[in-house]
Amino acid sequence: MLTELTVKNAKSKDKDYKLSDSEGLYLYVTKSGHRSWRMKYRFAGKERRLVLGSYPDLSLKAARDRKIAARKLLTEGRDPGLEAQKAKVERAIAAGNTFEALARGWYDLQESRWTPIHAGDVISSLEKEVFPWIGKLPIREIDEPLVLSVLRKIEKRGAIETAHRVRQRISAVFVHAIAEGAAARDPAGVVTKALRPVPRARKRPALVSIDALHDMIRKTEAEPASPLTKLASRFLALTAQRPGMIRALPWTEIENVDWSNEEPCPDALWRVPAARMKLMLELKHDDGFEHLVPLSAEAVAVLRAVHVLTGRGPLIFPSNRNARVPMSENTLSYFYNRCGYQGRHVPHGWRASFSTIMNEWAERGGTPGDRHVIDLMLAHIPEGVSGSEGAYNRAAYLKRRREIIDVWGSMLLGIFPEPAKMLGWPSR
Repeated sequence: MLTELTVKNAKSKDKDYKLSDSEGLYLYVTKSGHRSWRMKYRFAGKERRLVLGSYPDLSLKAARDRKIAARKLLTEGRDPGLEAQKAKVERAIAAGNTFEALARGWYDLQESRWTPIHAGDVISSLEKEVFPWIGKLPIREIDEPLVLSVLRKIEKRGAIETAHRVRQRISAVFVHAIAEGAAARDPAGVVTKALRPVPRARKRPALVSIDALHDMIRKTEAEPASPLTKLASRFLALTAQRPGMIRALPWTEIENVDWSNEEPCPDALWRVPAARMKLMLELKHDDGFEHLVPLSAEAVAVLRAVHVLTGRGPLIFPSNRNARVPMSENTLSYFYNRCGYQGRHVPHGWRASFSTIMNEWAERGGTPGDRHVIDLMLAHIPEGVSGSEGAYNRAAYLKRRREIIDVWGSMLLGIFPEPAKMLGWPSR
């Protein structure tokens, strides 16, 4: 039998040679000096050879242990060489079934069910928060502590809600992998209670007096910022729609606006398809749930200014880097924070501003039912409303909605210069 010293001192010769140990185990030394452990055995009446590993990565003792394991397979009537090939194939499959590969497969299946904004948020959260840490790991090797370590990184920066959303997405990937036969369990489903609880929802900060809003508009528009950011802020304020809808707004949704001149457009309309609305999934394919947004003269003026900048692309408010990618969800938030409005007013706050101020206006001099019309303008569906009734009401009271949005536009921006003048562009 061999000793460690004999193995260590085995050098290359003019020809390949063997140093035998016991029960078919031997050290094979090539002319180049490479040393490997091999085992000769017989199976089904034929002589076969099994490569166990290279020396010194595999020591003499470890090679003997592998020989014993292989001989045990022989006593069970199994071919050690075939079992080694099967294990190699299984390792290759496991290496291919990484978390990232399965996550992207799951995403491809789900993407058509989501709005473009939500789909972008899902894949970007996985690419930013998950793939760098566990993306390259075989999914079967990922356990509860690994998943929790990924989520703890998100928690540490205070993003508690994000941690819970990411956990849901990781869990969905595991469920998909289980269905595909690539995983046996869902460790992300177990760690829920180990996360910090989501704080109670707080109202989004919003200014609710017209004087305060005028002061904000004055300050923000005097700050250095890209023209597109300032115009997006104006359009958001004038329409009081959800920021996500505006970030992904394509030019094709704007109707009855003449881009070639400055003539009034009293029928200007933004038609939002149901697929882009905040609706239950089963309603996103119902055209009756599209949302109609009448556009004031002030909003049309903003769009005409934006048209000069992005009119040749698909999106009205694209990213600075790619005309086909929506403006970042953080652009306006960071802009308002830089201008001193952190904790005082957020992009979504324009909806509360519009609702509060216009409901007060309606109480003073509006008409009965204006509160309901204002809710429709914000795309709110009252609880208990049936599908058909909700669809009908989305297109109802369009004349009154135009009147209210015109009042809001004049009230909000009547004292401010036209967009082109605000941006310092030369007059035509």
